Amino acid sequence: MKAMSKGSRHKARVAAVQALYQWQLTEQPPQDIEDHFILDHEMSEIDIRYFDQLVRGVPLHLHELDDHLTPYLDRDVEEVDPVERAILRVGAYEFEFHPEIPYKVILNEAVELAKTFGAEHGHKFVNAVLDKVAAKLRAEEIRSTARATSDGSAGA
Repeated sequence: MKAMSKGSRHKARVAAVQALYQWQLTEQPPQDIEDHFILDHEMSEIDIRYFDQLVRGVPLHLHELDDHLTPYLDRDVEEVDPVERAILRVGAYEFEFHPEIPYKVILNEAVELAKTFGAEHGHKFVNAVLDKVAAKLRAEEIRSTARATSDGSAGA
């Protein structure tokens, strides 16, 4: 089977944030939301498997994800704007369970989602929180990236 394109994974994140937003507000079972979402939306360009992983994985690991986020929030996680909360949870999930995705990609995707769906300055909040979560969950990757960058620019 051919690998899915980057765009389809991006679109899976977009769809997952919308589905998880709905889940947070309605508390319907994630499977029901996923089923309805797939029926109600054009999904041909979306990595369905990745969408499924996010929509099922975030609720399944909710307490663990919120534990990663909570130390870096200035309020209770339930008081965070529901759109931004869904984006933060997707980002934390990807940091934790998708080490094959570079942390910068996850962070950039989350910021773009917050710019698209969040409040006016929500992307700054999402960036600040997830940057700290990445520093904890992806510390070795960040150190390696920093070393490679400083080694590569030493002669510049």
